[in-house]
Amino acid sequence: MSREAIGVAVVGTGFGQKIHIPGFQIHHRTNVQAVYHRDADRAKAIAAQYQIPHGCSTIEQVLALPEVAAVSIATPPFLREEVAIAALQAGKHILLEKPTALTVAAARAIAAETERQQRIAVVDFEFRFVPAWQQLKAKLMAGYVGEPRLIKVDWLVPGRANPERAWNWYARKDQGGGALGAFASHTFDYLAWLFGPINRLRANLTTAIPQRPDPQTGELRPVDADDTCTLMLEMHDDTPCQVTISSVTYGGRGHWLEVYGDRGTLVLGSDNLQDYVHGFKLFGAAAGETLQELPIPAELEFPKTYDDGRLAPFIRVVDHWVNCIDQGRPQAPAIAEGVYSQLLMDLARSSDQQGDWMLVSS
Repeated sequence: MSREAIGVAVVGTGFGQKIHIPGFQIHHRTNVQAVYHRDADRAKAIAAQYQIPHGCSTIEQVLALPEVAAVSIATPPFLREEVAIAALQAGKHILLEKPTALTVAAARAIAAETERQQRIAVVDFEFRFVPAWQQLKAKLMAGYVGEPRLIKVDWLVPGRANPERAWNWYARKDQGGGALGAFASHTFDYLAWLFGPINRLRANLTTAIPQRPDPQTGELRPVDADDTCTLMLEMHDDTPCQVTISSVTYGGRGHWLEVYGDRGTLVLGSDNLQDYVHGFKLFGAAAGETLQELPIPAELEFPKTYDDGRLAPFIRVVDHWVNCIDQGRPQAPAIAEGVYSQLLMDLARSSDQQGDWMLVSS
C-alpha cells in the first residue's frame, strides 16, 4: 500500500542546498515544500531555482505552513537548538545535521522536546548507511577480528589547508566551528555503532591557521576553532583507540579505520580527498595472512550513485527518517545518538582544557 508523501522544509542553504534539497527531491516519499534563508530575495531565488513552492525568510513562516510536516535543519550548529525546538513545538518532525547542537545540554533539550511532542528526530550520521561501512559492521559482528586489540582512525584531508580560505562561522568555536564538530561528531557516532560505548577519553585540540581573511573586508580575523584534533579513547572493553583528525593536511591519506584483533584485521578506507563518502574499500586478513580487498554484497550497494558521493547515503538517511515517521518510533541514528556524540565532543573540549582524561557517563 502506498503512503502519502511527507512535506519537508529545508532550513539552511549551504549543505542544505547542496545535498538536502536534491536528496529530498529524489526520494519518492518526500516533497520539498519550503526553503528558508534569512534574506527574503535569496530565499525566493533558491525556491525558484529548485521549483519549491515557498521561499521563506523567517522560521515562523516555515512553521506556519500546514503542508510542512517535517523540517530538515542544516544550519550552522549554533542555530540548531532554537530551530529544532521551535519546529518540534509546531508539531513537526526534524532531521538534524551533525553536530546536533553547540553543547550536550542543548542536545538534551532537543531530545526532551522530541519526547514531549512525540515527534521523530533523526541525526544525519551518514557513515552508517555507506555499503562498505555496513559490511565492516557485519564482519565485526561475525567475529572476523576476534577480540579487538587496537582501533585506529585517521581522517586527514586538505579542505581548510589553504590559509586564504575565507573566515566564517566555521572559524569560531562559539558557533560550533572546527574539526571536532565537523568530523569527530561522525567518528564518535560510528565508533559507538561499531564497537559500543566509550569508558574515557583524552583530547588535544589545536589550530594550525590562527587567522583567515574576512570575505567582506579582506582583513585577517582570528580563528579559535580547532582544525586538528588527536584523541585517545578507551572503549567499554578496555580496547585502546587512537583518532587523528585534521582538515589542514595537504596530501592527507583520507579517511581510514583500522581494527586489529586476535583473529584478524579489518581496514576500511578511502583516499578520496574531494568527497568524504566516495571511494571506501574494505580489506581484511586472518591472523598471519596478507590484507586482501573484501567484496561488498550486492544487497548493500547503493541502487544509484551520484557525482557527489554524499547524496546516496543522505537519501538512505531520508529513507530511515521516513520509516521512523511511518512507524511512530525512533531508531538509531536518532536524537539519542546525537546526544551521545555531543556528550563526547563536550568531554573532548574539557579534556583539552584540563589536560586530563575524562570519564564518560550518560
